[in-house]
Amino acid sequence: MTDKYSFSQIEQNQMEGLVSYADLQSLPGMWEIVAKQFKDVTALIDPHVKPQVTFTYEQLYYQIQQFAIGIQTLGFTEDSEDSELQRIALFADNSARWIIADQGIMMAGAANAVRSSGADKHELLYILEHSGSVGLVVENIKTLKKLEPEVYSTKIRWIVLLSDSEEQINSDVRIINFSQLMELASNSNFKEVKLNRTQLATLIYTSGTTGKPKGVMLTHGNIIHQLNAITALIQPAVGDKTLSILPTWHSFGRAGEYYFLSQGCTQVYTSRRYLKQDLQEYKPQFIVSVPRLWESIYEGIQKSAREKPPGMQKLINNFLATSGRFIKAVRTWKGLDLQNLNPTRAEIMTAWTTTILLAPLHFLGEIIVYKKIRQATGGKIKQIICGGGSLAQYLEDFFEIVGIDILVGYGLTETSPVLSSRRHYKNLRGSSGLPIAATEIKIVDPETRQTLPPQQKGLIMVKGPQVMKGYYQNPEATSKAIDDEGWFDTGDAGWLTPDNQIVLTGRSKDTIVLSNGENIEPQSIEDACLRSDYIDQIMLVGQDNKFLGALIVPNFEALKAKLNQNTDLNSSQVRDLFREELNRESRLRPGYRRDDEILVFELIQEPFTIENGLLTQTLKIRRNVVTERYKDIINKMFR
Repeated sequence: MTDKYSFSQIEQNQMEGLVSYADLQSLPGMWEIVAKQFKDVTALIDPHVKPQVTFTYEQLYYQIQQFAIGIQTLGFTEDSEDSELQRIALFADNSARWIIADQGIMMAGAANAVRSSGADKHELLYILEHSGSVGLVVENIKTLKKLEPEVYSTKIRWIVLLSDSEEQINSDVRIINFSQLMELASNSNFKEVKLNRTQLATLIYTSGTTGKPKGVMLTHGNIIHQLNAITALIQPAVGDKTLSILPTWHSFGRAGEYYFLSQGCTQVYTSRRYLKQDLQEYKPQFIVSVPRLWESIYEGIQKSAREKPPGMQKLINNFLATSGRFIKAVRTWKGLDLQNLNPTRAEIMTAWTTTILLAPLHFLGEIIVYKKIRQATGGKIKQIICGGGSLAQYLEDFFEIVGIDILVGYGLTETSPVLSSRRHYKNLRGSSGLPIAATEIKIVDPETRQTLPPQQKGLIMVKGPQVMKGYYQNPEATSKAIDDEGWFDTGDAGWLTPDNQIVLTGRSKDTIVLSNGENIEPQSIEDACLRSDYIDQIMLVGQDNKFLGALIVPNFEALKAKLNQNTDLNSSQVRDLFREELNRESRLRPGYRRDDEILVFELIQEPFTIENGLLTQTLKIRRNVVTERYKDIINKMFR
């Protein structure tokens, strides 16, 4: 491992025996290494397809290489219009064939542009056109038909179905299925392509405030940095199982898959439908997830507890309350209480006393209650890696009490994605941990861009080998995001602890990230809702929650006219009217998704104005100020 990664001594000791990729020049170069190192170890299990798919590392390498040969045989390199690698679009979801296609495209010498097969037709066609893709790999015939007929008038020369469908489609574009592609490859030879770290590996399209997604350019070097840096965070053993539940085209889920496969783990594909079953059957050691998954598991555990006899419910609640005090005391004397990072000697002594007094009851709870709760997750979990939003404090407390170690991290698509993460030996709940190797994080004043001292809130700026190359064909957006010194503007607000752990406090930009990891750009939804005669102003909220909410300033004149002077904002008649308005306007909006629905709202009397500090001079809502002023109402809304 090179010195530039600057690992601590603790981290260096932990990484003994892990595979290093410090000298790797391209991501697909990893597969020859793992095929030799972990030859007969099971790499992938896809249990919910028929027939079930299982590949060893040697078999997986062969499959990827065959896919690459097939892509090379179809052709894509001629008539290149720029110096970048040619792009091939990949519109599909989690499966063994997804990673074969993803890595096969790269191994063939192309870059891919990825998105879910379930995305909106117009979004997929935009990505296809904007990326300039010359080939298209799609989930199945259903996905292809969704894109017809416009798909045939793009630059693409051929289409590969990841299914084995043999349905005939009349088109001038060549269309073959997965099996046909692999058969095509069996009659050709692989042409090795020399790739380097500076070259484009993938385009991941993110939401844009204008409705046009931006293509994040991630290079081979961006992704390889993650393989090397994450070794300090997670140290799996060869053959450890990990459940794959996040979208593989999503930056976070993708990086997790690459990393665990780079270290010889067994990846099992699952979904929300099969999660409970697969936790019991495969008993994973690791899961990469978003907060919403752990909210669901917590709710399931709570539901199970409520079904028990009243006496047992009381016992469980008493144990949880006692253990809550126990973990709070332990955090205090370890210096891991975010609300009290510098406890006094007296506070430490009190915490020690509390720990000693409550330890017997906590360990009794472990025997009677917590061990059984862990069995619901398979009973063998070493660590949960959680990102894509903040983890609610009640979830932090609960899973610490029951003995499930959750490492929360922070990152963005534009940073490949991981910037920081907690360490298991220093798990500061409520934080997003320390920067990973070779990564710099600073907090600046949003207006002056002057660096702020620790514990002062501001805009988060980052710098490191994982920062994207830029936005594809969008130099203006790139220059706004990355300054001349290479600092990337995350758009997030936060502060640093004295020992450099990052604590997120919200979004400096407008994007709302739900607890399921979905990014919501509020402007277009708000604009749609403002079409209602009865809504004067609206601001969406919901950061780190399951769904969207809204603060609404009514148009009181229209309301009086409609309801014959009844403007009691708490009346059922008024609330029913606004519910109907929100449902209609948000659902009629082009590109509507279920995550765009506003499920809760509050009506407020005071309008947003420049005078009360809630609007800027250009009449834009100051979201952070509004959020702070109405935080009690917002918290109650989601309670």
